Amino acid sequence: MKNLFRRNRNTEGWLAINFLQDGVCLGHVQRGSGGRPVVTLCSIEEMDPASAPALEKLGKEMRLGSYQVSTLLRSGEYHMLAVEAPNVPPAELKTAVRWRIKDMLDFHIDDATIDLLTIPVDKNAPPKSRSMIAVAARNHEIQRRINLFEETQIPLSVIDIPELAQRNIAAFIEEEGRGLAMLSLGEEGGLLTFTAHGELYFSRHIDVSLAQLLEADSAQRQTYFERITLALQRSLDHFDRQFHYISANRLVLAPMPQGLGLKEYLSNNLYVPVESLDLAALFDTSKIPALADPTYQARCFLSLGGALRLEEKAL
Repeated sequence: MKNLFRRNRNTEGWLAINFLQDGVCLGHVQRGSGGRPVVTLCSIEEMDPASAPALEKLGKEMRLGSYQVSTLLRSGEYHMLAVEAPNVPPAELKTAVRWRIKDMLDFHIDDATIDLLTIPVDKNAPPKSRSMIAVAARNHEIQRRINLFEETQIPLSVIDIPELAQRNIAAFIEEEGRGLAMLSLGEEGGLLTFTAHGELYFSRHIDVSLAQLLEADSAQRQTYFERITLALQRSLDHFDRQFHYISANRLVLAPMPQGLGLKEYLSNNLYVPVESLDLAALFDTSKIPALADPTYQARCFLSLGGALRLEEKAL
């Protein structure tokens, strides 16, 4: 997310903290002038993620005060809404969007924190209204996260969202002039993003978690695969209609445990090529031997994506 309650910190690279059901995952990445980004820290710590004392202890042990820190909201803690950009001066944009989305939320707009992402338009098309994605979170959810970090004395600079963490990784493997669909599976379900030119165009949550697939018998897993495939087919068709000027020519699967079988199933049932992503091919992971394991990569995927953060352009 662009600048949700950010505070300045002078440290090379970002350390992203992603809250899991049974702990936290920390990832720190340094971008060099050339070559692959270097993962200098990637760690899954088992703890009560809501415990300020536990997080404070972790912060002291790992000297998190020396990093520029971001954290990711969890699914359900925010809404993403596609809207037409109001024809107002930039300084009035957020206020105008707040008015536009007030009836699209299940809580009062006065209780919402809003940030905006611009969806690029077709450069060859006649001028028209810009499309935007409004990201809305309840004030108390944002404040709860800020309070947790303040209690632990870990210097939080940015509150981000998983869609942009995944976008950051997709940007490294996009083909020039082509769109990229990427699917990750985590504790809270699947996250499908469509990106091009390093920008997020569309995203969708898929209600099938990695744990459900791992714990299912063969018949139930087949049902989950069918559900995922249907969601992907509908999303690919929607993207083709909505953004006809961008060709999404492949689907990339984020790291997943070996033997899951999803890639093979999707390859046989989708009209786009399906590829698997190995983070070791994208990052320099030589300092983190655990990242050789696809299961470990899967749990750290969003943290490393968050750590690839670059400053967003001002709207």
